[in-house]
Amino acid sequence: MRIFTEKLTPVNKILFFITLISIASCQEPAKKTPTQEAIAKAYGIDHWDKVNTLNFTFNVDRDTSHFERTFIWEPKTKNVTYMSVTDTVSFHQDSIKRVSLIADKTFINDKYWLLAPFQLLWDKNVTFTEKESVAAPISKETLNVLTITYPSEGGYTPGDAYDFYYGSDFLIKEWVFREKNSPSPSLVYTWEDTQEIAGINFCTMHKDSTGTKKIYFTNLSVN
Repeated sequence: MRIFTEKLTPVNKILFFITLISIASCQEPAKKTPTQEAIAKAYGIDHWDKVNTLNFTFNVDRDTSHFERTFIWEPKTKNVTYMSVTDTVSFHQDSIKRVSLIADKTFINDKYWLLAPFQLLWDKNVTFTEKESVAAPISKETLNVLTITYPSEGGYTPGDAYDFYYGSDFLIKEWVFREKNSPSPSLVYTWEDTQEIAGINFCTMHKDSTGTKKIYFTNLSVN
């Protein structure tokens, strides 16, 4: 069975700029802050334990091009099924083999876009910093910022940083990805079109500053 044969076009490169994986379970979780917990709760993390299966399609539109891939994830059993136009791969998250490595990388990436508010609590060995009353990069709205920085070793793309711009309701309005913790943004996207499913709030649309590049989710369902 072939896996993920799509070439890394400019659209697909977007997908791999934000690929990361939680550090091994033997390492200590990051110390929780009130802001982390408030953001995760605003998105419904208290309902996550009830989730048996999460289905979603990750879409990328850039100008006139379109790309998508679909996942079925069973978080309690750690079974994942990845489906693209050309391939279907099923794997267990604790048993990644050569044939499932790229499928796992794409799953980690796409899941992060969908569940980043929960990753603030789930991810380990990370550091957090906070700032108040900062102008958001796209809307220029005055928001607070929570920055998560990943360790320099381990995972698929170590050392990256993410700036979460959030409002008084602790919902995320925009975010910045900074590759290798660079001072300059690598990607800047909005957070829009929040949908509530089974008590969980999913952000289903992300747009860049021009509105011509979109990363969004369809076929969302929770069992």
